[in-house]
Amino acid sequence: MESLVRGGTRWKRFAVVMVPSVAATAAIGVALGQGALAASFSVSGQQFKVTASKLTGEGFVQYGALDTQHGGKVVPVAVSAFNSATIEDLCQSVVVPVPVFGDVTLKLGAGSGSTPVEAKNLYIDLDQLNADATFTNINIGVAAADSTKGPGIKAGDAALPGSFAQEADKAVLTDVKQTAWATSAGTFKLSGLSMSVKKGSGAGFECY
Repeated sequence: MESLVRGGTRWKRFAVVMVPSVAATAAIGVALGQGALAASFSVSGQQFKVTASKLTGEGFVQYGALDTQHGGKVVPVAVSAFNSATIEDLCQSVVVPVPVFGDVTLKLGAGSGSTPVEAKNLYIDLDQLNADATFTNINIGVAAADSTKGPGIKAGDAALPGSFAQEADKAVLTDVKQTAWATSAGTFKLSGLSMSVKKGSGAGFECY
């Protein structure tokens, strides 16, 4: 059952990047510096682009966190997490600058046939998301550590337990375009996987 108040919430051209407040970010930075918190792994200094025609997730939570790049630079991210998810027409691309040779684009595709990509305990660390979204039984403004609808804060994530989060029983996103720093999953089943490596970047090489 969906309703306009506490059931389904639909935001046309949904674009949200939930990062901690200035105070929370500073607190996390101090904790990282003191070794009290640590990101799950060092992310590269390059973002990757992701598109999908549809993502259907069960058990959703989103909270702000910090990723640490190789070399120690910290970047704020919104972590979107799902107990389970199916993804249709997945495309992922990343551009790697190669000295002298120029840009090289690695592009991956999956789930374009009758069988979508399947993931469990999926975490996406992103800083830009555009999509049409429908949420079922959404709660906005819960404490990140008290969320009960999704898989919770990922072990090792630099996130304050009492910081702002949102959760929902179900999330359906269509026409997804996002830039992300990292993706983690307990299982990630890629049906119809295809991968290509080409010299160049931009239109015709990347997902968008």
